[in-house]
Amino acid sequence: MPIDRRTLLTGMAGAGLAGGCATTGAGTRPDPRGRPNILWLVSEDNNPFIGAYGDALAHTPHIDAMARSGLLYRKVYANAPVCAPSRFCLLTGIHPESNGPAHHMRADSTLPAFIKTYPQHLRAAGYYCTNNEKTDYNATVDPKAIWDDSSATAHYGNRPANTPFMAVFNFETTHESRLFGVTEGRVRPQDVRVPSTMPDSDAVRRDYASYYNLMEKMDAQVGEKLAELERAGLAEDTIVFYYSDNGGCLPWSKRHCREEGLRCALVVHVPAKWADYAPAAMGSEIAAPVSFIDFVPTLLSIAGIAQPAELPGTPFLGRTIAAPKRLAFGMRNRMDERYDFVRTVSDGSYRYIRNYMPHRPMAQVNAFPLMLRSYQDLYRRHQAGQLNAVQARFFEPRPYEELYDLIADPDQTRNLAGDPVQHPRMQAFREALDRHMLAITDNGFIPEGSPLEGYEASRAPGAYPLARIMALAERAASGDPAGLPDLVAGLASPNDVMRYWTATGLVILKARAEPARAALIAALDREASPHVRVVLAEALTHVGEGPRARDAFRQALASGSDSVALQALNAMTYVDPAFRPLDAIARWAKDPGYLGRATRYLQRVAAGGFDPSVSLLPQRG
Repeated sequence: MPIDRRTLLTGMAGAGLAGGCATTGAGTRPDPRGRPNILWLVSEDNNPFIGAYGDALAHTPHIDAMARSGLLYRKVYANAPVCAPSRFCLLTGIHPESNGPAHHMRADSTLPAFIKTYPQHLRAAGYYCTNNEKTDYNATVDPKAIWDDSSATAHYGNRPANTPFMAVFNFETTHESRLFGVTEGRVRPQDVRVPSTMPDSDAVRRDYASYYNLMEKMDAQVGEKLAELERAGLAEDTIVFYYSDNGGCLPWSKRHCREEGLRCALVVHVPAKWADYAPAAMGSEIAAPVSFIDFVPTLLSIAGIAQPAELPGTPFLGRTIAAPKRLAFGMRNRMDERYDFVRTVSDGSYRYIRNYMPHRPMAQVNAFPLMLRSYQDLYRRHQAGQLNAVQARFFEPRPYEELYDLIADPDQTRNLAGDPVQHPRMQAFREALDRHMLAITDNGFIPEGSPLEGYEASRAPGAYPLARIMALAERAASGDPAGLPDLVAGLASPNDVMRYWTATGLVILKARAEPARAALIAALDREASPHVRVVLAEALTHVGEGPRARDAFRQALASGSDSVALQALNAMTYVDPAFRPLDAIARWAKDPGYLGRATRYLQRVAAGGFDPSVSLLPQRG
């Protein structure tokens, strides 16, 4: 049973906690040497399957050489385990969950006018900024407006004379979609280590081998860009970053708040001319955690630009270098067509995970990753009852809290959350995560599509009582029937988000919420929020009111709101099939987006079963 920290949370609510320490004036005086160029070489969807990180199977000679003559950061974490929210953070220096709906994959969030992207800051300081070519920023940002050039031909070589540059090159070679086929190379299926969370099968081994071979191809692209910089005579005046845009994409990684979903590679080379901008001598390794939230402050520090107070990160390179961090935070909310809510924090040795929707398994059927043969194999073996207890956890409800020793248990199979020896560590992580969520005004509790979403709306006085909501959500997610009276009382709250999480707690209790049956019926009858009505409907299916719930689902599907309809489709996935109004979802059978994916899954289940090898993505032609 988790510790009740309602008093702690309430005390934090008005504490004015800061997520970082802004360098509002430091390092802004002109540097007589001018300003260094900055080059970002960005790969996709990979953990450090890299020789320099100790992976003996990897063949990455160019990144390895860069590490030997640069800085290798051992514990680097994306703020989200998927590209679009992660890239929002990299672009803005703002946590995506601070600016809903940017924490969802994918979404069109809006930035307040006072928050600028890093190319806007750098261009205002005289930098020529190019992006080649991926954007995927999860925001209504026009790339043509923020970059000097964002295209397949964007290049620092096109800049005006005597102009410093900031250039980004994105390599899609290691993107998840490249595993839809097979990549032959020096690494063979029999060479790889299969983690204990996966069955040791041909399909799994082939995907792991393919990924190592894709990493070798990507490494060659990094080498080409480094050689190009040398040929241009710019290497001694350019600080070069190589990093991956989020963690890996093999099963249990991308989209999930585990080490393999969030841990990234980062190697930085600082030339001798700018050696004082580095925290250590070239050839060093940095063991302290680094988070993507620190990348924009680091760029500003390198360029000598004052860090705006709204940026919570801290610089790890440049004219101003902050003290090393102890913790890195991560998040998960909607991933494509599937809703979830997870928060996590790690010190690089242990990872604490908090599941606010523990009634949903990790294995929510998601069309895109199911294109991987390894995922298909995992699902087929689950259907056949061929997984062991560790592997089957992927398909089971989760605990509210998890804790893993990343050194002794790298596959994260032994949950230490209930170990009395770990109580002090658990409490420290709990309090650190609470402080962080309050400091950044975490929007994750707000249902997608609510008018409360967004940087400014969620900070309006009284609109989003986050400390109270967090205490309620903890009580709801714990699944403790002793909290039923409080949940019933919460159905009358004047705040939509409070009612949403009260209803979620009743869903988590399932049949144990039977004493609240009359209260649930009354709540549905008076409820105005379509988001709350969906959750109430799901709760009613567990207390003998399936027909009433089916009618509510039908109304949600006809609401005209895509987010409400998607929430209804998600809820329908986990209720008795008799209470799914399948006739109301036929309109999305050929929809190419998330509504179509969720619809096709329900239709196939109704037609006789789900075959994981048959794609849920829209068919061409």
